[in-house]
Amino acid sequence: MTFGEQPAYLRVASDLREKIANGSLPPHTRLPSQARIREEYGVSDTVALEARKVLMAEGLVEGRSGSGTYVRERPVPRRIARSGYRPGAGASPFRQEQTADGVRGTWESRSEQEGASPDIAERLGIEAGDRVMRTRYIFREAGEPMMLSTSWEPLAVTGRTPVMLPEEGPLGGCGVVERMAAIDVVVDNVVEQVGARPGLAEEILALGGVPGHVVMVIGRTYYASGRAVETADVVVPADRYRIAYHLPVR
Repeated sequence: MTFGEQPAYLRVASDLREKIANGSLPPHTRLPSQARIREEYGVSDTVALEARKVLMAEGLVEGRSGSGTYVRERPVPRRIARSGYRPGAGASPFRQEQTADGVRGTWESRSEQEGASPDIAERLGIEAGDRVMRTRYIFREAGEPMMLSTSWEPLAVTGRTPVMLPEEGPLGGCGVVERMAAIDVVVDNVVEQVGARPGLAEEILALGGVPGHVVMVIGRTYYASGRAVETADVVVPADRYRIAYHLPVR
């Protein structure tokens, strides 16, 4: 193989991908069989199989038990706005942003105490095993699962206060900034890091996706005078949503 030349299976996958993109292989059409790919492209069974695997890993096709492999219907990506803290709104950033987009967003949550893992401890600047409040969320847009989030708050900050449980009490459902302000903790900075990875089985199940699909992960941490007071991982299906940031110029 000369420098820059693609392996045969990638060339076949690229051609099939183009046919899916231009509509030659529309949604719900059966993908050419392994034997048909072998004949049409003059490749081995191994190459044909690997090309199909590539398309499946990319989420372009799906296997149907006892029937074959079919082109998936590609959703039109929708926008998830990330615009930071908006003061005085009295609601979580998720609810603010969904309202701004004219969408009714809802969520379910469950909180429980646990010892911080080494990774979470490092993000919060505490010792591994220190107690934190972990809250898991599933967010819905018009009833459809759209986003998962797991947040961790050090109980050294919120323990034995009215905001120890993020979704309960007088400030339940409000954002981190408002809740912390209620216990005289002034949040002055938030850092978000965006990455991507294959979705975990339980994440894909909750979000209604296909195994192997890629998810975007937003790692977010709120700080008060340099001290981390909350960190969270937000998980979004990469094929269904785009993350849009609105950052003010100061």
